[in-house]
Amino acid sequence: MSSLYIARNSRVAARAMGGEMMIISGRDSTLFTLNETATILWQSADGATPLERIVEQRICAEFEVHLAEALHDAEVLARELAKHNILVVSEEPILQSSFPIVISRDGFSRTRQSTSWTRLELVPESMP
Repeated sequence: MSSLYIARNSRVAARAMGGEMMIISGRDSTLFTLNETATILWQSADGATPLERIVEQRICAEFEVHLAEALHDAEVLARELAKHNILVVSEEPILQSSFPIVISRDGFSRTRQSTSWTRLELVPESMP
């Protein structure tokens, strides 16, 4: 079984309220309320930590649940939230930038918060 990685979608608004997380989708302004367990997943979704480690260290450590059962439930939940563009799910670590990237006409890039520019070299993916 391959590892799954989850990351929060940066195009949502979220706020913790009484152990639950309220999330508004940037796509269609739908309001989602995450329970305590789902909130733990949301808060731990950094794109770098495998879902299995999040479940083992954060869910199983806090709740009386077996790892296999909790991991299955977490995978189902993560994929459902991904369908609504709340989370991003991948079999590889997810690299996220805190700030949008700006690309100039001459091929240099920077984040909106940075004053330095980096030369980009775009390389097409090889065809199979």
